[in-house]
Amino acid sequence: MRIGIPKEIKTEEYRVAITPSGVEELVKRGHIVYVQKDAGIGSGIANEDYEKAGAKILDSLKEIYENSDIIVKVKEPLEEEYKLLRENLILFTFLHLAANERLTKELLEKKVISIAYETVEINGELPLLKPMSEIAGRMSIQEGIKYLEKTFGGRGVLLSGIPGVPPARVVIIGGGTVGTNAALIASGMGADVYVLDINIDRLRYLSEIMPKNMKTLYSSSYNIREVIKEADLLISGVLIHGAKAPKIITRDMLREMKDGSVFVDVAIDQGGSSETSRPTTHKDPIYKVDNVIHYCVANMPGAVPRTSTFALTNATIKYVIKLADLGWPDAVINEPALRKGVNTYKGYITYPAVAEAFDMEYAPIEKLL
Repeated sequence: MRIGIPKEIKTEEYRVAITPSGVEELVKRGHIVYVQKDAGIGSGIANEDYEKAGAKILDSLKEIYENSDIIVKVKEPLEEEYKLLRENLILFTFLHLAANERLTKELLEKKVISIAYETVEINGELPLLKPMSEIAGRMSIQEGIKYLEKTFGGRGVLLSGIPGVPPARVVIIGGGTVGTNAALIASGMGADVYVLDINIDRLRYLSEIMPKNMKTLYSSSYNIREVIKEADLLISGVLIHGAKAPKIITRDMLREMKDGSVFVDVAIDQGGSSETSRPTTHKDPIYKVDNVIHYCVANMPGAVPRTSTFALTNATIKYVIKLADLGWPDAVINEPALRKGVNTYKGYITYPAVAEAFDMEYAPIEKLL
């Protein structure tokens, strides 16, 4: 099998979809790995490192797509890559299709077999999304602290406070992987932390394992509205598997927040969880609505590419190996987790939440194989 690793072209995206150890593992199994020149530079991986592991370096994006059976990426293809898509190409990457109708239609028109990292699922868990959610959750506090500084228009509040001065209040909506990691960092720094979720068992678990400066609340519109009035930093990590994020934070709610408070919408890659959210980039990460600073970068882990690349590829490599060793369709027939990851197949939408997002027909992958 021929596996292609393009250089990411999304703004300020420095991750790469494979490490030299992954290349070596694939090559020793008899596969050919093409890596685009300088694809790993942003993550501190030189072309020579890939060559030593057995990869072949190709100069252009076009060469990578034309010579590969499987394209393994980090982020979704951008418009300039659409013309390189073709029938029967296997695309394995983060896609977030429920928030991207244009890309969905391109994949259907070109009859691409697309497998989304974020919908590969084992027993309700998302093993390929999880490491990036861990990083984004921790980064949400790191970025929130920065933009609370007066230099950036924030309230000028120190998250931890000091003796005699109370700490900042951090409100986290969603007690999943993002929320748990955000709460871990914020509570560890001494902030006054509230986590909201609709899963009482999850709130009970967090109450048992987290420091006592973290409190829990049931997530209802009323509770969200009341608790964010006193928030200095608001984090949203809501997630519905493969679906567009629900707009649980209204503009009226945000209007009641303090001037210079910060809102980090980690759900922005799935469309955002607020009426006021729109995607931003690491180059231009923030904007203000009603004097609340919004940070809505859709590829947060891209800012720490060294950590992110190794964390992501630790999780993805076993599935890349399975796709390469078994081929299509045996890989998805024999691996239920991969089967859940298939979003489009030869002109059909094969993930229900994506079909629902655009009111399009859903075709179960099991019936198409």
